[in-house]
Amino acid sequence: MNVLIFGGTGLLGSMAAQIFIDRGHSVKTIALPPLPEGAPIPEEMEISFGNFLELSDEDLEKAMTGVDAFVYAAGVDERVEFPAPVYEAYKKYNIDPVDRCLTMAKKCGVKRCVVLGSYFAWLAKERPDMDLCAKHPYIRSRIDQEEVAFKYADDDMGVAVLELPYIFGTQPGRKPVWVILIEQLQRFEKMPATFYPAGGTAMLTVRQVGEAIVGAAEQVEGARAYGISCYNLTWRQFLKIVYRAMDGIEDRKIVDIPKWMFKSFGLLLRKDYKDRGIESGIDPVGLADIMGMNLFIPTDDTKELGCTPDDIEAAIFDSIALSKASFDGTQQLLEMKGE
Repeated sequence: MNVLIFGGTGLLGSMAAQIFIDRGHSVKTIALPPLPEGAPIPEEMEISFGNFLELSDEDLEKAMTGVDAFVYAAGVDERVEFPAPVYEAYKKYNIDPVDRCLTMAKKCGVKRCVVLGSYFAWLAKERPDMDLCAKHPYIRSRIDQEEVAFKYADDDMGVAVLELPYIFGTQPGRKPVWVILIEQLQRFEKMPATFYPAGGTAMLTVRQVGEAIVGAAEQVEGARAYGISCYNLTWRQFLKIVYRAMDGIEDRKIVDIPKWMFKSFGLLLRKDYKDRGIESGIDPVGLADIMGMNLFIPTDDTKELGCTPDDIEAAIFDSIALSKASFDGTQQLLEMKGE
């Protein structure tokens, strides 16, 4: 296949590109410079530097012509801060580009499209009683992104949305998203225990995400949302690994906090956001309900897509070690971008 990836030099896009190439496919990308120093970007991938969001219709059509599979591995997540209304930012970076790109993909005869989404969309559909779209602009935007993507699916073009959870692994030279976790855990540094919600989360490694992307691009038919998970860990299990990676602490004491306490902290965050003119994509008070549950996803879909076993603990170690180095200032890294 001829494959076009938007976001092909990023953490997930570059991994997918390498797997595509290893399976005999041709890959090209349009990406923002600079490339992170030392990153294993596939030499065989054709790279055009630029902002795909600014492409003219003619240039976008030229990029899509002759393409068999298109991957949207770009956009922004809930950790990127925006002024109100934050939904408009998600529309700009996550929804409108998918609408425009899939319109052109359909025109150019692309057979399969893969969009990287969020496992919050999986949760919103699995638990409609939680009314997550009304409470959290980011979750509403991810549901809307899926609906936009799926309107293009038919017998001639399959469309897959990968509902991605926590992802671990690193790209040399690029700042991991987990620096924010290091910052959060610093408040417990002088305490005898770490206080954290009692829930848990689905997760997988960067390599497994790459395998899921390629598997979807090779096989999806019609409209299909894939709930993505290869491992399901409680926060307690996860943080034990984090502390071993971060400080060499073998058995950090983790104390479960009740939801009311988490919500009280969320009220302080709401005030902080308001003072800074920021609207959070995930309401910090409502987040208590999500963090306090086991947001576990069955692994059936990832098995169907061909994801193979990996060392999740090693991937967490790598992510935390690089995040700690970034936090300490011992490594200067490129920021993660919503390209």
